[in-house]
Amino acid sequence: MLSTTTQLLRLSQGQLNLLEACPRKFQHTYLEQLNSPTNPEHEERQTLGSRFHLLMQQREMGLPIDSFLQADPQLQSWMAGFADAAPEILMSATDNQTFRESEHYRTLQIQNYLLTVVYDLLIADNQQAQILDWKTYPKPPHKRKLESNWQTRLYMYVLAETSAYSPENISMTYWFVQSEGKPQNIKFNYNTTQHIKITKKLNQLLNQLTNWLADYQNNVQFPQVAEGSKTCDYCTFAKRCDRTSVTEETANDPLPNIDSIQEVSL
Repeated sequence: MLSTTTQLLRLSQGQLNLLEACPRKFQHTYLEQLNSPTNPEHEERQTLGSRFHLLMQQREMGLPIDSFLQADPQLQSWMAGFADAAPEILMSATDNQTFRESEHYRTLQIQNYLLTVVYDLLIADNQQAQILDWKTYPKPPHKRKLESNWQTRLYMYVLAETSAYSPENISMTYWFVQSEGKPQNIKFNYNTTQHIKITKKLNQLLNQLTNWLADYQNNVQFPQVAEGSKTCDYCTFAKRCDRTSVTEETANDPLPNIDSIQEVSL
């Protein structure tokens, strides 16, 4: 049973996405540590994505990457395409005023929660801060969907809260290195209005979580989504939740989307 009085509960963008999408699935996944069946194709994509993140991290640290590229034609192709599409990102800073760090880690405490973010690459100078994130699945989502994702909201929010940068001087760019044709990017510029809205939404969600956790201590389950929700269509916990309308075929073949893809930990 989870204790909420002795330690902070660490939350990532993936957990916030899941909490907002389905509180009951959050309970099964994070509180009860129940594992979903592994989809081999999904696992293979995650492994390849992890290798690309490691490649970019080693390159940023000035470590040799030729052996990586020679051993993996797919990585070699992605890196060549990215170098053509965004050569300025791969250029090292020539002055002492620019900060660059791969896998940059930040935390922010709100209430009894420790919000954690890991930026694939943070580039910051005296004027602005840019968050960059690598994505290796082939088709970029719609920009509006990506904008509402907690990764986009939380990443810029935490940077604004933990630095001297005003929201207007913060941006976040997703690079989809495996996109058809050539790498594509989607950029978001932050502002104070968004920051205020996210503050309100985040506190509402965390207040709900606090109440649900208190009820959970008394053996009250987290809320479920409405009966007939499409959220259940590919959920591996459908039978556990008595959502019998889900077919066995879809339950055994969960299709990942951006809300369910976790950050790569290196």
